[in-house]
Amino acid sequence: MDENKVEPEKNEQPTDEQENLEDVKPAGKYIRIKPFALIMMVIVLILFTSGLTIFALTFGEKKVVEVRTPTHTEFQKLFNAFDELKANYYKDIDTEEAVNGAINGMIEALGDPYSDYMNVEEASNFNESISSSFQGIGAEIQEQSGNIVVVSPIKNSPAEKAGILPNDIIATVDGKSISGMTSSEAVLLIRGEKGTSVTLEIVRGDSEKKVKMKIVRDDIPIETVYSEMLSGKVAHIQITTFSDNTYKELLTALDDMEAKGMKSLVVDVRQNPGGLLDSAVNIASLFVKTGEPVMQIEDKTGKKEVIEAQGGRKVTVPVSLLIDGGSASASEILAGALSESANIPIIGEKSFGKGTVQTASNLKDGSNLKFTTAKWLTPEGNWIHEKGIKPTVKVDYPSYASLPYLDPEKVMKEGTLSDQVKAAEKMLKAVGYKPGKVDGLFDASTKAAVMAFQKDQKLKETGVLKGQTTYALMEELRLKIKKDDPQLLKAKQLMKQESRSK
Repeated sequence: MDENKVEPEKNEQPTDEQENLEDVKPAGKYIRIKPFALIMMVIVLILFTSGLTIFALTFGEKKVVEVRTPTHTEFQKLFNAFDELKANYYKDIDTEEAVNGAINGMIEALGDPYSDYMNVEEASNFNESISSSFQGIGAEIQEQSGNIVVVSPIKNSPAEKAGILPNDIIATVDGKSISGMTSSEAVLLIRGEKGTSVTLEIVRGDSEKKVKMKIVRDDIPIETVYSEMLSGKVAHIQITTFSDNTYKELLTALDDMEAKGMKSLVVDVRQNPGGLLDSAVNIASLFVKTGEPVMQIEDKTGKKEVIEAQGGRKVTVPVSLLIDGGSASASEILAGALSESANIPIIGEKSFGKGTVQTASNLKDGSNLKFTTAKWLTPEGNWIHEKGIKPTVKVDYPSYASLPYLDPEKVMKEGTLSDQVKAAEKMLKAVGYKPGKVDGLFDASTKAAVMAFQKDQKLKETGVLKGQTTYALMEELRLKIKKDDPQLLKAKQLMKQESRSK
């Protein structure tokens, strides 16, 4: 904050001529003094009295601690509290931590999970995550009602490979509870150098049980667009986040798909937690006619600004968009624009539901305030906050896609009875093995299924599920989910029909 500095007035001393007073002569009991001399005596008396007062206040029984003239009178209470703690707390307080805590308190009082204060280190991590690669586990998180909740894991990240899912609650990090922390504080604990590991305890769905997940940190790539050509010349382009370079990456992917004869396009923003507003508007403009609304922004006075599609390059082949519960913020801006302004089908599951706009404001010391400045609305004026966007064609994930994480450190063998065994039986069945009755009991049939799986994976055939066998089973399931992907298959089918009808 800029401070208005007030320079003290200089005490101008009288000149020698002014001090050369005329002689004073007695007249009876009175002394006659000229007016100028009288004024000077009064001034000297005032200065002398002021000096005594200051001396008494400084060295007497009562001391003046500090005199402030706050810019906002409502902050006097805060200043008084700080002075009281500084003077009387039983040990020295860290002034910087106290100030950071006061700012955090103001932010938390807003009751807005998307507004946050970040100290210098946290601000550096935030800026890094939206503009470059970084090292960590690769999961977008936010604070909800005192819990740290996963919005979405990043594609091909350690978090995705470990089985982290949207809406998982992270309860502890390396044994330390993060309940009540801000998302920025939690990120500092979760993020770390490549090759190091972090142990999370997560809670999923309605279960109250905590499941441990040991994840090895890695480089989180800056690449945000992935493309492939499916059969029938249906292009599949996945956007994993909306960052500085996403629009350029998408143009490159479109060039590549067009060169390969693209007849239709499936844009995929599943598990995409959002990102930069400008990036979302630029990308939406590829699919929405120039001048048509992409979104609306509403400020606190209710004033609305319509953001229109820009001119330039347009995609002319049939298009569909894939969303799910991990599609948030900028992903939902894109979904709303394509659905309401371009009549493009939205396929999958209901999106996350984040309908606010944040601004990041850098403070002088390198810290950062990220706070909500407005609502955003769809082109037709719908506010999807905490509601999400419903797909025009609803397609659910298969039930095995939401199976809980298996703890590789737990030993499951013949005779074990637990919920983890039941989840393992479902996984084995999903990937083509026969574990017998799915009842949570690790019996002879389960052991045989594990041994068959170990043989196919070229692992030691022990019939015991732990360690490398557990990791391999979860990875096999992840690959099956990706291969069988019913939402992508539905989008592909619709796009083939659209391209044939044109």
